Amino acid sequence: MSAASAGRLPLGVYLLAFSLFAMGSAEFLLAGVLPDIAGDLHVGLSSAGALISAFAIGVVIGGPPLAVLTLRWPRRTTLVATQAVFAVAVAASLLTGSYPFLLACRFVCGLAYAGYWAVAAVTAVGLVTPDRTARASGVVVSGLSLAMIAGGPAGALLSHFTGWRGGFWGVAALTAAGAVLSLTAVPATGAGAEPSVKRELGAMRRPQLWVVYAATLLSTAAYMISFNYLAPLLTGVTGVREVWVPAILALFGAGAFAGLSVGGRIADRRPTHALAAGAGGILVASVLLALLARHAVAVVPLVLLLGVAGFVLNPAIYGRVFTIAGDAPTLAGATTVSAFQLGISLVPALAGIALNAGAGITAVAWIGAALAAAVVPAALLDRRLSRRPSPASETWKEAAAPAGQ
Repeated sequence: MSAASAGRLPLGVYLLAFSLFAMGSAEFLLAGVLPDIAGDLHVGLSSAGALISAFAIGVVIGGPPLAVLTLRWPRRTTLVATQAVFAVAVAASLLTGSYPFLLACRFVCGLAYAGYWAVAAVTAVGLVTPDRTARASGVVVSGLSLAMIAGGPAGALLSHFTGWRGGFWGVAALTAAGAVLSLTAVPATGAGAEPSVKRELGAMRRPQLWVVYAATLLSTAAYMISFNYLAPLLTGVTGVREVWVPAILALFGAGAFAGLSVGGRIADRRPTHALAAGAGGILVASVLLALLARHAVAVVPLVLLLGVAGFVLNPAIYGRVFTIAGDAPTLAGATTVSAFQLGISLVPALAGIALNAGAGITAVAWIGAALAAAVVPAALLDRRLSRRPSPASETWKEAAAPAGQ
């Protein structure tokens, strides 16, 4: 009996999540070592911060073009190639004291990361039966959430003792290990029986796909804006001692894992319910955070709820994308990655508008609530459109199946 048929996901799915964790840690590690980088390279803190933007820009614009360029490649080849490029770019960036070169390497890392993430999602759902696609997507995305709550902080801690380069050497080593393991544990899946750029581009013209992308961008920004500003809210408004902040932030990560687990199971059968429930949960948690920010006894469990609600959505989003664009999933999946990253990238701008206007830190929670509220009509519209006849959404399963099946 196969792993899938026994109710367990194949090992390859978890390896994809591990590799995404390794690469994603580079995104969240940088924030913890910015002052050290600025001092070492003799640049201002704002210039060092541009390294974060360079990675984000690479992710946003890199996924769709790479999906088209590698469309005819075997997916395992694409996975290993993007991991190799990522590891080499990270290593190269650590062997120089040049800020412009480091900036360029960060951009290349973002491109490779986007290419890997997009193909990893398609590969994961190709390794399981159709009734487990959302669950498999959720496991892969859990690698990113683990990078956020564990990989980044652990890398920053390592860098504290070894210099800022130490954490990034760890990222490069883990990424290289993931590439080697991919060669042995990920089946040699094909890019498709008849890969077609025209068909991939044609799928992008489906309005329902852009409804899901809108929900992706809005929901990601909705929970990330509160998460990114939790530390100043906890210390400045709630009155929590700084030593407790990491533990409370870890609750968000625990909630994220719970949300992915629950969302993966719900989304395979009722994706619209998962989208609406996640958006509603983010809305409620955000409003209560804003109203009860001074009360630690309320804020702490709300942080956990925010993590659950935010990540309940993710499996449903991927499940919907691969259903709507089932006959041409690669470019659609890559664009989903870009939508996620764009949602994250919009957070500083949205928060900055409110804070620069003199609003208090609780304003970010209200912005999160407004963004979450906007997801609800998108989810309802997706439900309405899904009742119409859709393109053949299962043909990609044959194309993504392991070779020889």
